[in-house]
Amino acid sequence: LLAAGLGLEHYLDLRADEADAKAGITGGTPRTIEGPLYVAGAPESVGFARMDDGSESDKVDTLIIEGTVTDTQGNIIEGAKVEVWHANSLGNYSFFDKSQSDFNLRRTILTDADGKYVALTTMPVGYGCPPEGTTQALLNKLGRHGNRPSHVHYFVSAPGYRKLTTQFNIEGDEYLWDDFAFATRDGLVATATDVTDEAEIARRELDKPFKHITFNVELVKEADAAPSSEVERRRVAA
Repeated sequence: LLAAGLGLEHYLDLRADEADAKAGITGGTPRTIEGPLYVAGAPESVGFARMDDGSESDKVDTLIIEGTVTDTQGNIIEGAKVEVWHANSLGNYSFFDKSQSDFNLRRTILTDADGKYVALTTMPVGYGCPPEGTTQALLNKLGRHGNRPSHVHYFVSAPGYRKLTTQFNIEGDEYLWDDFAFATRDGLVATATDVTDEAEIARRELDKPFKHITFNVELVKEADAAPSSEVERRRVAA
């Protein structure tokens, strides 16, 4: 959290952007920070996954996230690995929050023959740094808040393509362009639309209206002598 709050992760993204540009690598979905809360080993499926365990289904809106993974020329990429994770309605992440079930709101979806992925989940919320934690203590000294807008994290990878670390922040959040972690970037703002059409609700096999987000991803092909798109850091595995 401290690395994100002081802008160090965003700074590394800007350096990586410049290194890519110098190597002639352009286009694709923008990168942005990973954050400290990824956990390896999430359940894997093809095309579709339900991410939540149902414990909050009566408390928050249902959300469907879907999109297509392509290259920068618009060609679909079948079998792309889409790793997705986000917080619950209290702003907490499974594994770190022991009250949640294993891998709640964490899934790996391999794109289908049409390059598509669909995630059935719950609406994430924005959250703040722990108020008594060391990161917020430092931010207080700097006169800064420690809040993040509602967002969803991604790793997207496929053989022959550069791994993408990104996330989208959700339109309408008061901290959308005032993210303490500096993660909001043009091209990474998603709009959640309300779906109330009964036929569409039935087609999705749901029993109530839901929110819908489209987030398409463009991967850049790997190139000889290009800077690595893998970020080496300590991560949790479960």
